Amino acid sequence: MKRVMESAALAAGRAIMAIHSAGPDVHFKPDSSPVTEADEEAERVILAALARHFPQIPVIAEEAVAAGQVPDISGGLFFLVDPLDGTKEFVAGRNEFTVNIALIESGVPIAGIVYAPALAAGFIAVDGRAERFTVADGHTLANRQGIGCRGRGKALTAVASRSHDTPETGRFLEDHGIDACTAIGSSLKFCLVAEGLADVYPRFSRTMEWDTAAGDAVLRAAGGETRTLDGAPLAYGKRNQPNDTDFANPNFIASGAGWSGDAGRAIK
Repeated sequence: MKRVMESAALAAGRAIMAIHSAGPDVHFKPDSSPVTEADEEAERVILAALARHFPQIPVIAEEAVAAGQVPDISGGLFFLVDPLDGTKEFVAGRNEFTVNIALIESGVPIAGIVYAPALAAGFIAVDGRAERFTVADGHTLANRQGIGCRGRGKALTAVASRSHDTPETGRFLEDHGIDACTAIGSSLKFCLVAEGLADVYPRFSRTMEWDTAAGDAVLRAAGGETRTLDGAPLAYGKRNQPNDTDFANPNFIASGAGWSGDAGRAIK
């Protein structure tokens, strides 16, 4: 599993960077979110790799879902794929976009990889262990290091979305006495908490399961957690939701081992 996820993510990253260098063409989905040929090519690469090695495991992939292709996941084991998370960062010329692949079992992300090809670095979680790695020449993984969430110190640091800031986020930071907040794109926010560089990632704007699953897997393997505002663990495989579309997430708080804040307090 680990080898296949790494190989697929790196291959997708190479495809993305080739288009990044040439300059992507941008078009928009019905929900007004941007998509490029890099999203589509990276997804093709990942789906081919997963089908070759794990043909029995269904895959929920962002662009396929947008095209109406949703396989049966009632067995409880499936992949979630976001081939290019942080498309807005990608289009804007920033380096914070990632390739995300996660394996879900019974609603829980049990493995995942987050690879940032423009940063030549990534994170992976398999068998309950979280690691950070670097990549040489887009092909070779090196400098593997185990990571873990930090304990709570006197001063708290948050990470938040660069492209989706909200008033609720500001109130959360104020209510919890958090002065330091780093804005960054894509699922790297989960990873900064996982490697002990931040304490909490509050999210009060829309995400989909493929946006969060891989980073959430890394965070959980590093000793952290992701919970909805009612305190329940963020679950995956959400279908037929009464108040939202399939695979849409509610607001959540992703946090490290030392976090003890009341997630819902900021929006009451």
